[in-house]
Amino acid sequence: MTRKEFLSLFAVSPLFVQMTLQDLHRTSLNLPNTPLMPLLFVGHGSPMNAIEKNEFSLEWKKIAEQLPKPNAILCVSAHWETKGTQVTAMEKPKTIHDFGGFPKALFDVQYPALGNPALAEEVKNLMLPTAVELDHQWGLDHGCWSVISVMYPNADIPVLQLSLDYTKDANYHFQLAKQLQSLRKKGVLIIGSGNMVHNLGVLDWKNPNGAYDWATEANEGLKNMIINEEFTQLCRAESLSKSYQLAIPTPDHYHPMMYVLGLKNKDENLQFFNDKTVMGSISMTSFVVGG
Repeated sequence: MTRKEFLSLFAVSPLFVQMTLQDLHRTSLNLPNTPLMPLLFVGHGSPMNAIEKNEFSLEWKKIAEQLPKPNAILCVSAHWETKGTQVTAMEKPKTIHDFGGFPKALFDVQYPALGNPALAEEVKNLMLPTAVELDHQWGLDHGCWSVISVMYPNADIPVLQLSLDYTKDANYHFQLAKQLQSLRKKGVLIIGSGNMVHNLGVLDWKNPNGAYDWATEANEGLKNMIINEEFTQLCRAESLSKSYQLAIPTPDHYHPMMYVLGLKNKDENLQFFNDKTVMGSISMTSFVVGG
């Protein structure tokens, strides 16, 4: 029997018919099974946190030391919004300096973590029937590398980014995240990077360590809803009161949190850290799930 004849017979066999493309791609994902990996939502705040040793960056470093070392990282950053969903699939993602007006030292930062094209394929397949595009242009934006470069300065863990579909609401992102649950059993650390309260339009430059009353109210309200697993409320938080409307004037920094909450198992342990609001209207409040 020739090779061509063998492949023709195999292609019409019941075994081949039962195998999906998802099954075929999984054979190439070379990540070992692990205990359930924790989840992380990080209030990233200013990009300067990447190069300053302050209370926030020191806590990021501490959290990394407490977590199992990941086999890979999948980050949902507030700073990559697309029409539809995309995942970085290049072998060597570039460091993106998507900001202005900061010192040269910040622009000089390079975070040379590798990507993982096989993991990108796995993400694409896990999210079916939602179409996910494999991206080869983006890289790692500051919502991603400003945090991860502090947590894992050796850049020895592959890093991917998953984009936010700006045409969809919070509940969509919350539900979509659930399809990534199996990655937690492969040692993939999934990070949402944004801010629970984020209103750049009313920053109080004269009070760097202060908080508006509405920002404190919204921050505490969101924390209580998270603790009590009131996910229906969290998916429409900006409609609940004036405080939340001010806290979430746009959803870009809020939606990364919904991926972490969507992946949280019922009654799974949750711990807040960096629970502080700065410049009146930026909450640095973060939390780790599991572990």
